[in-house]
Amino acid sequence: MKNVDYIVVGSGLAGIMFCDVLMQHNKTFVVVDDGSQKSSMVAGGLYNPVVLKRFTPVWKSKEQLELALPRYKALEKQLDVQLDYKIPVYRLFASIEEQNNWFLASDKAGLSEYIKPEIHHIKNTSIKNDFGFGKVLHTGRIDTTALINAFKNELRNNHQLIENPFDYNAVSSNQDIVNYNNIEAKHIVFAEGFGLKQNPFFNHLPLKGTKGELLTINAPKLNIDFVLKSGAFLIPLQNDNYIVGATYEWEDKTNNITETAKNELLEKLKAFINCDFEVVNQVAGMRPTVIDRRPLVGQHDTNKHLFVLNGLGTRGVMIAPYVAKQLFEYIENGIEVDSEINISRFNN
Repeated sequence: MKNVDYIVVGSGLAGIMFCDVLMQHNKTFVVVDDGSQKSSMVAGGLYNPVVLKRFTPVWKSKEQLELALPRYKALEKQLDVQLDYKIPVYRLFASIEEQNNWFLASDKAGLSEYIKPEIHHIKNTSIKNDFGFGKVLHTGRIDTTALINAFKNELRNNHQLIENPFDYNAVSSNQDIVNYNNIEAKHIVFAEGFGLKQNPFFNHLPLKGTKGELLTINAPKLNIDFVLKSGAFLIPLQNDNYIVGATYEWEDKTNNITETAKNELLEKLKAFINCDFEVVNQVAGMRPTVIDRRPLVGQHDTNKHLFVLNGLGTRGVMIAPYVAKQLFEYIENGIEVDSEINISRFNN
């Protein structure tokens, strides 16, 4: 029988950042994950404090970034891998009205430190940019694939990773402890992403799930070193490769790539670039999205050893460290979880 403080189910962004908190506080844990959930692996990984469709601030963006960026820096050192790529985000304006809305937004509370009342003009014949660009400050990209692969390798080396499906029927508990197969723990934290739909303890929660697909293109003549947002995001990689994304599909709950999504992204892309390119890859994953666009964090109603950390949606790299800390502080110190993300909001 193995004894640990925590069993963490899932090794996407939510699970990894909760493990990061556990390591900071010298807690013992094991992770159970079968690799079935792909959303963190196919994420664009942007951290951007501005909703660029409406020019509004992201929920608690300042608190999230102040917590998240030092943690990713620490993980870079711990895992000996580059994760944080500082890169500006430019919003391509489609009209004078959008320019005016940008100027108005720059005076709003929560936005003034991230956007300035300036229009940038970039000479690039591969981009249709008659109305210029707005630049977002304090942005970048976390390489989520590198993070997950490196973190899971460390777990394997430390014999902390069980690479099997989680067997919910093997969970039993008494007043002091929860048992899972040959493991005794104080707590189980479920951070399974869309896999939560199969979880009998928490599948009553309104996790909708939104399928997202991304393309990778090779475009030697595009020649940009910033993230470009228009009808789609265009994220530069290396060797003239760029991520194009993402789609939002509410009905299809599979991880299969589709021709429909590919055509949708290509149509959006061709609306704002006019150079030749080649599609070199396409990936799909289910984002764990919630009806009110807030995460799911909290404790099971009757089994007090069981907790959920889920629903990170489309901004996982920003919000994961924030919600991980919220849950840890609740479990260990009794500090109430923010009411906007606490699963108790769905009790009524």
